[in-house]
Amino acid sequence: MTEQNRITIDVVSDVVCPWCFLGMKRLENALVSLPDIKAEVHWRPFQLDPTIPPEGKERKAYMLAKFSDENRLKQVHANLVSLGAVEGISFDFDAITVAPNTLDAHRLIRWAAASGDGVQDKLARLLFSLYFEQGKNIGDHAVLVEAAREAGMDTAVVESLLATDADRDDVTNEIVTASRMGITGVPCFLLDGKYAVMGAQDSATLADAIRQVAAEKAAGEPTLN
Repeated sequence: MTEQNRITIDVVSDVVCPWCFLGMKRLENALVSLPDIKAEVHWRPFQLDPTIPPEGKERKAYMLAKFSDENRLKQVHANLVSLGAVEGISFDFDAITVAPNTLDAHRLIRWAAASGDGVQDKLARLLFSLYFEQGKNIGDHAVLVEAAREAGMDTAVVESLLATDADRDDVTNEIVTASRMGITGVPCFLLDGKYAVMGAQDSATLADAIRQVAAEKAAGEPTLN
């Protein structure tokens, strides 16, 4: 495989964003349809609500305060359940009791990048599933440590790091940088550091964008509009 067939995809997301979970699944499907292109995927942090306290908030009250109308919230959830089913996601919004602060989850995802090939991807997938399909509180250190174990990380190291402020500033600075780049919503897929695909686009749209970026590298000239 030539260097032109390799691209980097930075996924800016928050693990409590249902559209990001959909985006992850759609990206996976897009990459399966592009066997000749090797993509190196990196997960980058974003917080939909950094004001949530470390202990989290009661989710139902929190969501009702955001949407005001319970029927509207139910409609949003029902739509996501339908979309998720298509992608193999079993959203269970009724199981979620806590709206967590995700800073520690993002610290864990950051550390996973240095824990071996595929570990960060596996961890991101686990955290999405734990929250949206199992209703786990992914702001809880015990939940994060167990996710780290399942992803193949050193849990003793993870547990000790979570008890400190390690990489808090780095994660926060990454989020600030994303905002300065104009990223105000997630997911956002940054292709080879040059092009941004915003939102949970369908797999075909993502595949087309990735294919065009790979073609640009091969031709040495821009092709993506």
